[in-house]
Parts: sequence; structure tokens; C-alpha cells
Amino acid sequence: MVEYTFAMIKPDAVEAKNSGKIIDMIEKNGFEIVFMEKMQFAQEDAELFYEEHNKRPFFGELVEFITSGPIIAMVLQKENAIADFRKLMGETDPAKAAAGTIRKLFGTSIGNNAVHGSDSEKSAERELGLFFPDQEECEIECEDEEA
Repeated sequence: MVEYTFAMIKPDAVEAKNSGKIIDMIEKNGFEIVFMEKMQFAQEDAELFYEEHNKRPFFGELVEFITSGPIIAMVLQKENAIADFRKLMGETDPAKAAAGTIRKLFGTSIGNNAVHGSDSEKSAERELGLFFPDQEECEIECEDEEA
């Protein structure tokens, strides 16, 4: 089944000039990048994005990090996109990530781990809605047909 998932290249990877390499890996692994936008998180948007962690002690650091520089937000499409992108990303801790994964190659710590990807259909729907609120699933599917 073709799925859509949200993917983000985090500020550490953008600053390290690894965005192109990560995008290349994504495409070489069969994902279609339906939408992509380089942007800067506003404080309140970052707090909303990470609201599930707002009671955790690292919440402030998480928000500070994600607002520290530009990110690249993407809508990815592929059969089993959510699970396949999670596998391509690798473990949260780059030291524990499998060889050849994005986080193993470009992450430097648990906090600076280069990328984010939705962990479920519910998360994908929520995250895509936060970043691309004007894009309904049908619009995503139909846009290429109109062009």
C-alpha cells in the first residue's frame, strides 16, 4: 500500500551540509519526495510539534535545538513509507544505528541525529498536517496528474 510520511532533515545535518547526501539516500531507497521545503521553526511551532514531550526534562533542549537553524521538511511517498523510512533512518542513537543508515552516517549524538521521521500513521497524519496544512491526500495524489 502506498503511504505518505513526514520526514525532516534536522538543523545539525543542514548546518553540516549533509542535506543533499541525505536526500540522495532517500531517493535511492525508492522514496518519491512529493513536497520539500527548507524552513526555520518558530518557537511556538516547535513546541506544538514536540508537545508529546512537553512534560519531559529534555523538552526545552529539544525545542532549542530544533529552532537553532533551518530544517528541511518533506512529504515522502512509497509503499510502506513509514516503516521503510524508519529503517533507513536507523536507531535514535547513531552509535547503535545499523551501518548504512542515515543516522549512522550523519548523526553525531542522540540529540543531533540528523533526521526525524513519523513513527506511525497517526503521527504521519499529524506531522504532515502541521507542516503542509493545505495538502490533503487527494491533492498530493492528483497534483502530478494536473501538471
